[in-house]
Amino acid sequence: MTIPIKMEQTNQSSATEFFLMGFASYVHLQSAFFAAFLMSYLFAMFGNFLFIIIIFSDAHLYTPMYFFLINLSILDICFTSCITPKLLSILLSETKSISYYECMTQMFLLSSALGTEVLLLTVMAFDRYVAICLPLHYTLVMCKKVYVSLSATVWIVGILNSMLHVGLMLKLSFSERVFLDHFFCEIPAITKVSLSDSHTVKLVTLVADIFLGMMCFFFIIITYTYIISSIIKIRSAEKKRKAFSTCASHLVVVTLFFGSIIYTYVLPALNFGGSNDKVVSALYAVVSPMLNPLIYTLRNQEVKGAFMKIFFKKLFSH
Repeated sequence: MTIPIKMEQTNQSSATEFFLMGFASYVHLQSAFFAAFLMSYLFAMFGNFLFIIIIFSDAHLYTPMYFFLINLSILDICFTSCITPKLLSILLSETKSISYYECMTQMFLLSSALGTEVLLLTVMAFDRYVAICLPLHYTLVMCKKVYVSLSATVWIVGILNSMLHVGLMLKLSFSERVFLDHFFCEIPAITKVSLSDSHTVKLVTLVADIFLGMMCFFFIIITYTYIISSIIKIRSAEKKRKAFSTCASHLVVVTLFFGSIIYTYVLPALNFGGSNDKVVSALYAVVSPMLNPLIYTLRNQEVKGAFMKIFFKKLFSH
């Protein structure tokens, strides 16, 4: 629940100051929250950078699937870096404040990462579909030109989508002091405390959420229906296990990410919002970037094999 303090409306956006009060009611737990978010941030950064190094170190991993996974790790690094450092400083601060321009910048970076990751996970599902359902055509369909173009497209669309939303948000007016029951700036929370008519913002957000969120989610479901059907028909137990392993990792990430996104963005736009926005937001903003490299590493024999090669090479080189 957001707690706006409505003072005299101002069009001078630079005078607006937001106060992120997401954890302010747990005064005795500020140090515990700080330690938890710091550890999750360090683990996310270490895990994703290590994952990128592992893939670059082994030529056998120079495939479309791992190229997309590198993009996912870069996104996760951007994701957690645009939220956690400011969150850590707020946990140590007594005022819990963030300036208008800092808030808008954080919202732009977060929205760009969200839109890009939604599209990237969809493209990764298509990649798995071609690899498992059309294996003989995989190298032709997913050639370097195609997968690089797909990657560039999801980044461009994600950024353009964010520019549209933030452009509309910049036209809204706020009180000089706005208190948010959240721990970072995102569109649903900021829209609630606007003093302006936010109907257009909500409508555009709903359309974008349906297109980027729901359509991509349903595309992934349909894609995996065909994928699982094809895997069941594979006679080789080893090939079946390997196919299930790569798909299971992606499905776990998709379920965690899309579930939290739909709850946070789509349901509130349809007036079905819940009361645990902060908890659910933490799943995709903090938890997912930390778990993604772990999920793909633990369930992927090729990545674990490449890691062991690096480990023993470094071990015996001394």
